[in-house]
Amino acid sequence: MDSTKAGLADTAASPAEDDARRPMSEARLARDAEAVGGGLPETEVMEPGTSSIPEAELDRITQDIIAALKTVYDPEIPVDIYELGLIYRVDIEDDRAIRVDMTLTAPGCPVAGEMPGWVENAVGTVEGVGQVSVNMVFDPPWDPSRMSDEARVALDMF
Repeated sequence: MDSTKAGLADTAASPAEDDARRPMSEARLARDAEAVGGGLPETEVMEPGTSSIPEAELDRITQDIIAALKTVYDPEIPVDIYELGLIYRVDIEDDRAIRVDMTLTAPGCPVAGEMPGWVENAVGTVEGVGQVSVNMVFDPPWDPSRMSDEARVALDMF
């Protein structure tokens, strides 16, 4: 499959890779993006030129998807789902279809049936994206270690 993988996190990460599974602050994102040659840290390394999407456009779409994800909140938690670490992976395909793997803080979350739609709608507003699909995953289960420092500060969990 010829696609560009712009993974936010890898669901199969080992405990030693825990830091890489958590959402990133904008500064960390920029540093890590530079380290991998642009875009989000990739869970699958793609050779340069394997995507039909120009690198600058891919970077813009990636940043805009993150911004869109940051507009989605669990109504019971005053932190967006990206900083909470609920987004495990985002794939941007060559046809600009977007696949999002996400989880919930708990499988019994009262908005479990609605949140994937909120994510789909938010990401769907990004200019230049095609079809958006959201996959709910529960392996590995979410835990507070997935939260960014920004989320920890907002929730007074330091």
